[in-house]
Amino acid sequence: MNRFAQFLDALSYEPRRNGKLALMAAYFAEVPDPERGYALAALTGGLDFRHAKPALIRELVTQRVDATLFALSYDYVGDLAETTALIWPAKPGANRVPGLSDVVETLRGAAKSETPRLIESWLDALDANGRWALIKLVTGGLRVGVSARLAKTAVAQFGDLPVAEVEELWHGLDMPYTELFAWAEGTAAKPEHAALAPFRPVMLAHPIEDKDFDRLAPGDFRAEWKWDGIRVQAVSEGGTRRLYSRTGDDISHAFPDVIEALDFDAALDGELLVGADGVPRPFSVLQKRLNRKTVSKKMLADSPAFIRAYDALVLDGEDLRTLPFDDRRARLEAWHTATKPARIDLSEMVPFSTWDELATARETNQATGVEGLMLKRHDSTYEAGRPKGPWWKWKRDPHIIDAVLMYAQRGHGKRSSFYSDYTFGVWRGDDLVPVGKAYFGFTDEELKQIDKFVRNNTTNRFGPVREVTHTAEQGLVLEVAFEGLNASTRHKSGVAMRFPRVSRLRWDKPPAEADRLETLEALLPG
Repeated sequence: MNRFAQFLDALSYEPRRNGKLALMAAYFAEVPDPERGYALAALTGGLDFRHAKPALIRELVTQRVDATLFALSYDYVGDLAETTALIWPAKPGANRVPGLSDVVETLRGAAKSETPRLIESWLDALDANGRWALIKLVTGGLRVGVSARLAKTAVAQFGDLPVAEVEELWHGLDMPYTELFAWAEGTAAKPEHAALAPFRPVMLAHPIEDKDFDRLAPGDFRAEWKWDGIRVQAVSEGGTRRLYSRTGDDISHAFPDVIEALDFDAALDGELLVGADGVPRPFSVLQKRLNRKTVSKKMLADSPAFIRAYDALVLDGEDLRTLPFDDRRARLEAWHTATKPARIDLSEMVPFSTWDELATARETNQATGVEGLMLKRHDSTYEAGRPKGPWWKWKRDPHIIDAVLMYAQRGHGKRSSFYSDYTFGVWRGDDLVPVGKAYFGFTDEELKQIDKFVRNNTTNRFGPVREVTHTAEQGLVLEVAFEGLNASTRHKSGVAMRFPRVSRLRWDKPPAEADRLETLEALLPG
């Protein structure tokens, strides 16, 4: 466990992507099975200890430490694992220091009643760094700047393997991935049996800028609407059906209605949406179905899911990814006409002859769920990753409002010493009502400025949350950019923003001149 703790610590302090890859590749080379496999599972989100939750950690530490002292310390540090690791009054020599595999295998088989005792004994045996790593591991909040794909890339780099092949096999492999590491080290063949209904790494687009249009010929590109859902890959091969997110996560369990409809032999790339009769509903409705282990009958009836297909990767066992886009699209249309699959329709192609003509179409289409356009070269093959040139995304310009900072909370990790999570509001009558939260968009220098304002203007405290001055005369106005707006019964204002971020600090503007709720209500769909 100590070696794993040192590994996590090094990753958390390494800012460079290549540096993180080097650290992971070295760890996989130095650490034996099954330890390295469990570390890989932790980095890719493959571990779930259902009885070990943050609330349990808080309960354990407040049995050893005064609750008020812990609350004050947690408020200052801003991170549960770090606070507990530092404040925990251990009993040295009480227990043997566990290995990573000891923790994983024991905790996965432990009953709910056994879990507190196990975690307490391990916290006693470990030093501060080990306690920090243990809590990060069991609560699933590593926060070391490593995505699942980056971890898979590190395995590929360690074994000099194509990362696309690692990703395609991933969902057919079992933790602790001994077959994968044996293949990477050259001591065993590629585990071909794992490639049943695999995930194919997706092709991504670059945001287009005005200057890009000067060197692109309209006749070389095809356009289709960019829908505000989630990018998915629907795969049905050899009797196995799976629905993947764009990062390769298997989300089949949350969409049984879509899985039931995959009664064909194909791998399709598209957008997952919800709505009846092929009419998309706002993203907030789809969001209610994400990250669920089970979906109720009522939710299936009220929010039916469907796929708007963009591309065909495999049809009837034939891999089409090396074909030009126009050929893949023609094959997709012919297949869809012949198969008539339930819950799958086709993305609409947008005819145009000039960029100005396409710009007009982009601005005038106000249909719910349309957030812009996709541009794809007619001769582009389907390449994994984000190659520069073949595909572009042309999103609508974001909405901009001026809002007033109302509440702030400390961040996590490197931001744990700063107030970096902000709740902001607009005017409704003579009162401010919260309309959103943002925790990015500002520079490091601006973060310091906002943090200083929060500390100097705090008027109330609610646990870790600070209420700051927000009157018509005094306060900080934030220029907030966001992608869309939906009605919401969960928020006092009645609206919910899509991807809000701070785009500018308006020190020059008095709070009384911030926007009003009516301005946002006018943006609601329909």
